[in-house]
Amino acid sequence: MVGLAAGDNAERLAEQAQQFRPAVVALATADAADRFRAACPAFPGTVLAGAEGLVGVATHAAADIVLCASSGTAGLEAVMAAIESGKRIALANKEVLVMAGELVTQAARRRGVSILPVDSEHNAIHQCLHGRAADEVRRLILTASGGPFRDLPLGALEAVRPAAALRHPTWQMGRKITIDSATLMNKGLEVIEAHWLFGIQADSIDVVIHPQSIVHSLVELTDGSVIAQLGVTDMRLPIQYACSYPERWDGLLPRLDLVRAGRLDFSAPDLDRFPCLRLAYRALRDGATYAVALNAANEVAVASFLDGRLGFTAIPAVIERVMNDHTPEPVSSVDTVRRVDAWARNHASAVAVELELRF
Repeated sequence: MVGLAAGDNAERLAEQAQQFRPAVVALATADAADRFRAACPAFPGTVLAGAEGLVGVATHAAADIVLCASSGTAGLEAVMAAIESGKRIALANKEVLVMAGELVTQAARRRGVSILPVDSEHNAIHQCLHGRAADEVRRLILTASGGPFRDLPLGALEAVRPAAALRHPTWQMGRKITIDSATLMNKGLEVIEAHWLFGIQADSIDVVIHPQSIVHSLVELTDGSVIAQLGVTDMRLPIQYACSYPERWDGLLPRLDLVRAGRLDFSAPDLDRFPCLRLAYRALRDGATYAVALNAANEVAVASFLDGRLGFTAIPAVIERVMNDHTPEPVSSVDTVRRVDAWARNHASAVAVELELRF
């Protein structure tokens, strides 16, 4: 372990630094860095802070693999810097590719850098595609748990509150991604991510609801064969795969027992219930900076919902208004991405305020 970066949790980072002895650590703020130093006064390495600190960890000379699992859009510059430094990227943060997929994948090709997906669905597809030519692939199929409201009557969604939306039936995740799972925006972002990771167009990427979360994703080949990756619901498997690839290491996870797993159900997503998925497909098909606007508006709307200021069904309403009002432009640079991201956040905040008055 060469470097560790965290957000504000200085105390937990101090515990990890004492255990793994990295050469460098970084925290989101100077205040958090000071708390880290107080919690770990004997730490012999370098302590960094802010966005520059994240880049410093991601580009450390001794690092071979950079695992990016930062929340939201914070990791974009660090990932780009790590690619320019020739590091292999293990990517758990889907927003990086949603915002700047063209820039990131172009840089990776130019530098000869591999981007290995850690998201369980994309990791599954990577395993299914291993050694296959692009012209053998007809369709990618991403599975989705459907979140906590997949069977809730449509009219009851307006009354959903944050506490209910945060009770995911399958995975233990952070607050924002758990709400994205409840709206199915998480799956929409994964559709966009899959396009950039695997070079597959929107019309060849499907989503199916699979409540058991045993089949993590599937690939349909041109002859009609369908290859699936199955496993227990534990993120340690895709993390290990990304770190060990192309080797496979012995795993410490429990083995999948298909008999105990029982039935495996699949159904098509209801786009009336999950309009965020429809909006994500629209952003991918329309291209340019629409995905930047989509992602930024979603983050603002989800934050407003978690704060109790916005209704659950207003989340897609905010996103759609921002997309309708957006003037697209080519994703030509990180500066362009950040500028559009800032505009979309400001506009989404204003739209959310309008909708708050009706909630």
